[in-house]
Amino acid sequence: MNSASATALLVIDAQESFRQRPDEWAATANPAVIARVASLVDHARLVGDPVAWVTHSEPGSGGVFDPTLGFVRVFAELEPHDDEIAVTKTTVNAFTSTDLEHRLRELDVTKVVICGIRTEQCCETTARMASDLGFEVEFVTDATTTSAIEATGELSAVSGEDIMRRTESILAARGFATVIRTADRVGVSA
Repeated sequence: MNSASATALLVIDAQESFRQRPDEWAATANPAVIARVASLVDHARLVGDPVAWVTHSEPGSGGVFDPTLGFVRVFAELEPHDDEIAVTKTTVNAFTSTDLEHRLRELDVTKVVICGIRTEQCCETTARMASDLGFEVEFVTDATTTSAIEATGELSAVSGEDIMRRTESILAARGFATVIRTADRVGVSA
């Protein structure tokens, strides 16, 4: 890691748990998410920026996020390195239930680049929290994904694509993050 680096890549919930819901995973709004996250990881490593791997855990739930089932692990094709930051959260954002902020501050990180899974949920909430903590935030929307929300009761259906567009609009317009694309970060078409 580059000790002078002021930027860290946060890979949020790019974990096997999501593939354990095959119908939902097959309908993901951004099938290219893993390849784009991998591109961001490769770039961060190349320039010496720290990479932080964040997974989500729901102990005792009996569901796909229950660590006893073995799915709370980063997608194998992303190949985390042993010397990279790894935290497991039990909250929606990556900071409240982990020591991530402390670990980033120890590395003098002032900017975080956010990618991963559920655009509007853990990724957006982490971006908002990072902004509140004083980090500059880049949100790489095309390196995130989500799934549609079905209509139930009085709630309207929202497509995954609409969720992604709305999330980036809200984060940018409300000043929580600068919205970028993978190509903006890595300098090549993604």
